[in-house]
Amino acid sequence: MTSTRIDVTGRLVLDDRVTAGRLVIEDGAIVGVEADDDVRGASGPYVAPGFVDLHVHGGGGHDAMGGPTALDGMARHLIRRGVTSFLPTAVTTPIGELVRFADIVRDWLPGSPADGAAPLGFNLEGPFLSEARRGAHDRAALRSPADVPRAELEPLLDGLRIVTIAPELPGAAELIGWLREQGVTVSLGHSGATVAESRSGYAAGATSTTHLFNAMSGFDHRAPGLAVAALLDDDVFVELIADGLHVDRALWPLIIRLKPADRLLLVSDAIALAGVGDGRLRVGGLEVEVKGLRATLAGTTTLAGSVIGLDDAVSELVDSGLSLPSAVAAASRNPLALLGIVDRGRIGVGQRADLVELDADLRVRRVMRAGEWVVDLR
Repeated sequence: MTSTRIDVTGRLVLDDRVTAGRLVIEDGAIVGVEADDDVRGASGPYVAPGFVDLHVHGGGGHDAMGGPTALDGMARHLIRRGVTSFLPTAVTTPIGELVRFADIVRDWLPGSPADGAAPLGFNLEGPFLSEARRGAHDRAALRSPADVPRAELEPLLDGLRIVTIAPELPGAAELIGWLREQGVTVSLGHSGATVAESRSGYAAGATSTTHLFNAMSGFDHRAPGLAVAALLDDDVFVELIADGLHVDRALWPLIIRLKPADRLLLVSDAIALAGVGDGRLRVGGLEVEVKGLRATLAGTTTLAGSVIGLDDAVSELVDSGLSLPSAVAAASRNPLALLGIVDRGRIGVGQRADLVELDADLRVRRVMRAGEWVVDLR
């Protein structure tokens, strides 16, 4: 079989710098990274590793919990935002419904569309959340870790990559430890935990934090909570929804200064109406309304996910002063590191050729998945 060579020239977004260069790609992998100081490379598009969205509920009118056709549409929507890998994410519903979601995703994975973002498994945001910090999750479906037998959870394990748990709940530490033994990443969130309770959750085996500052105890100077514990633990990952609504931009420099650069994760937390426009839909049994860039539980001010893409998030962080390599890493290499995936997420020899081309304003031009251009928005 004759291998196919593709050359990609532009401003390469490497781990620590941006440099004019050329990538040589064969059989879906990067086989060469070469300097290219000619005019074409120095003024060409930015070439970055494809983005990875670990926490996304839908997009383009498609809900992650809507079945195989919706998952197809979601994957094709995401790749147009520069996302080459993702975790379809479920909201809190009864465990039986979560098992059905898991079965659907597992059956869909082998035949997921080649022209869409590649699924890496799935993510469960709940049901082990604090009632007081549940946000846009259905109170009736919340569960306490102490009340759920392991046998009830075992059908969820195959393909399960991330679970959100509030560490102050009864039995949370034991459940976190058990999930870690099964190879599942635990993220602390939707929680009113004290600093001590949060640190106990990380000590039990949690390694990430679900949408930092949102639906969690924070920076009260007499009662610091989960956000403080997450920011002060250098080993812990934190998710950031960088739309300027979930976390005020004035706090972004604080996050960037406190958190090691390789522990920041950009996520969209996007819902099905992302990329569609204003409207209403039901998410996990609750009605959500979108007006402009704000998604809320209908009739309230409670945020209910977002309508941004990771391309937006990268651009927003760069506009706030973060370097382009660091912003790209937060949307590519760092999410993969959380999952222990090392075959993609950076520009280097031997890496899978999942790439996104960005113009000077960081808008998506083209997207490559496994060495094939599958999106061209030029």
